[in-house]
Amino acid sequence: MVEESKYIWMNGELVPWQDAKVHILTHALHYGLGAFEGIRCYKTPTGSAIFRLHEHNTRFFNSALIAGAKLPYSKEEIAQAIIETVRLNELEECYIRPLWYVGYGEMGINFKNNPIDISIAVWPWGAYLGDEGLQNGIRLKVSSLTRHHVNISMTKAKICGNYANSQLAKAEALDLGYDEALMLDESGFVAECTGENVFVVRDSIIKTPPLTSILEGITRDSVMKIAMDQGIHVREELFTRDQLYTSDEAFLTGTAAELTPIKEVDNRLVGEGKPGPTTKELQKLFFEVVQGEYPKFKGWLTYI
Repeated sequence: MVEESKYIWMNGELVPWQDAKVHILTHALHYGLGAFEGIRCYKTPTGSAIFRLHEHNTRFFNSALIAGAKLPYSKEEIAQAIIETVRLNELEECYIRPLWYVGYGEMGINFKNNPIDISIAVWPWGAYLGDEGLQNGIRLKVSSLTRHHVNISMTKAKICGNYANSQLAKAEALDLGYDEALMLDESGFVAECTGENVFVVRDSIIKTPPLTSILEGITRDSVMKIAMDQGIHVREELFTRDQLYTSDEAFLTGTAAELTPIKEVDNRLVGEGKPGPTTKELQKLFFEVVQGEYPKFKGWLTYI
């Protein structure tokens, strides 16, 4: 269960958690048009700080642009609302979920006459794939479902309806005893997981799928920049599932998953079946960055 906080921001007002409700005929509940962001706030030696707020907020608005929806607030207003919602909930660390969605009004496929509503919820949330997974790695199963083709769905937007595909893939993997599903693209190349980007390490070179059908992950971008700052070569390159099987190391990135090692794919051990040296080093550096202990990237932090 979600651990409740005090308030949720809804259309410009802070309402008690239990009172944050929508009508059953809210358009997005039926047709799935809305978009969300996942953001984290971390405790640092100099206070709580939101990680890469500007980039997340930009993607939030870009999702609306891609969907053809006009948000009723400016970027600056939403950024300030996120900061205030975290502050008033008095959480040192939390997950932040801004959401815009087509609201209550007319029913039917056309959404243009309905309001666009916005909410911001924050709550304490630990390791998305578990503390054990974060430390020792997780097991993946290649999904029977395919990641959205770039011309079937808008894959650069975090549109709510897109995640029906992810939910089905995740459920299949869990039912089979795995921790997460690995999605292939329409050509059979590795794309991403249900909510995370994928990296492999081979011969000290990091590879990650290019921005074709995948979501342009902000944690993905962060880890790439951290790796390059350390002099580690990073390539954006298509690769197959068998290349993932035979990699030296592999890991996932995402706001919720942070940087989680992969120890096994389809009952095949990746490398030695445990987090490798590059994965462990990048994970350590990533947490130093988000906790304000890596001076070069302090500009990514917005202090509360």
